Amino acid sequence: MDLATLIGLLGSMGIVVSAIVLGASAMIFLNAPSLLIVLGGSLFVVLSKFSLQQFLGAFKVASKAFSFKLPATDALIEEVLEVARIARKDGMLALDNRDSSVPLFKAGMQMMVDGQPPEAVRSYLERERLLTLDRHRWGAKVFQALGDVAPAMGMIGTLIGLVQMLSNMDDPKAIGPAMAVALLTTLYGAMMATMVFLPMADKLNLRMTEEARMNALLTDALTSIQAGTHPRVIEQLLNTYLPPVKRKSADA
Repeated sequence: MDLATLIGLLGSMGIVVSAIVLGASAMIFLNAPSLLIVLGGSLFVVLSKFSLQQFLGAFKVASKAFSFKLPATDALIEEVLEVARIARKDGMLALDNRDSSVPLFKAGMQMMVDGQPPEAVRSYLERERLLTLDRHRWGAKVFQALGDVAPAMGMIGTLIGLVQMLSNMDDPKAIGPAMAVALLTTLYGAMMATMVFLPMADKLNLRMTEEARMNALLTDALTSIQAGTHPRVIEQLLNTYLPPVKRKSADA
């Protein structure tokens, strides 16, 4: 899993749980009906906004985005330059069955070995880029919707609890505990939206940007290799994808 995601989720939850445990009994913060209203209600409301495939696909994309780490840009450039040197020296057939940690790069190399025209290679890379962006975009929209709906469902649960409490005002001692239970749904909604759903949406948007940049790099790399461009020129082209500090050190 992405280390920043793991630390962020566990850290935020740990702080909230610590505040609960240190402040009072943790059991008073557990209420099954409130949790059911917020979590179950949010899932069903968001499901009504999307198709079943988009809804389920969002969780699949999220699991991959959180567990799969993209290769470092500088390491990917080094791999590309090595392939460019081999192709320029020994020809495209020397790349046959060459392995790569990036499936898209491996597929592009195999297309070049098979003699596919540059237009076909570029079209394949562009199609893969668009499909990848589409998957991440819909996944981010689903989690963004969950982040928007969860607090609203928490407020609905609170209103339900208040109505039930106000309908039974005969026992003044029961008002306080009933009010606390009613407010728990608002707490659950705020916690789920702020600590889980919205961070996931932002992470998917970030991963979408990172994969788009990697796909653009591979498109420039493969089309340049296929055109017979000198590896030194390819290096200068791909160094533009590096941050300025790393770019200077690479040029040196």
